[in-house]
Amino acid sequence: MPATSTGYETIEVRAPQTAKGELIVTSEALSDGDEIPMKNVSDGAGGGNQSPQISWSGAPPGTESFAITCFDPDAPTGSGYWHWLAWGIPASVTKLDAGAGTGRAPAGAQSGYGDSGTASYDGPAPPKGDGDHRYIFTVYALDVDTLRGATDKTTGAGVIFRMRGHLLASGSITGRFGH
Repeated sequence: MPATSTGYETIEVRAPQTAKGELIVTSEALSDGDEIPMKNVSDGAGGGNQSPQISWSGAPPGTESFAITCFDPDAPTGSGYWHWLAWGIPASVTKLDAGAGTGRAPAGAQSGYGDSGTASYDGPAPPKGDGDHRYIFTVYALDVDTLRGATDKTTGAGVIFRMRGHLLASGSITGRFGH
């Protein structure tokens, strides 16, 4: 893939299917493309490891629940790195407060097994000197209330696979961090 003006290749999180609609995703912690605040960075990189506040709007009719992921496509793994996986967020919820996914699942939801080996938010902590990484926070509107068969041990691949056939809309906001 060709490099962009930032020097990164254009990489997207492969969604379980093409979304029919688009959610508008915002955060009080950052605007799209901004540096992620230290309070939202992993404690292993000197931060507070608090999940950022996230809001969304534009869910289409038929939305039964939401899922949220945070993915680093620039991780030096060859397959990226999952920092946060949460699903089963009730359709009546349109925001998560700061810290809602830290050390636990957001209220009324479940969290999956991120690449750090935990079932909760784990903030950015790229290798020192590796440059800025992108952290893509994606919200998915789903036509089911939960992901059948998913547990706190379900990985990013498992979460994305279980959303297949249930995706109504999605939207993202991207932050960056490097040290």
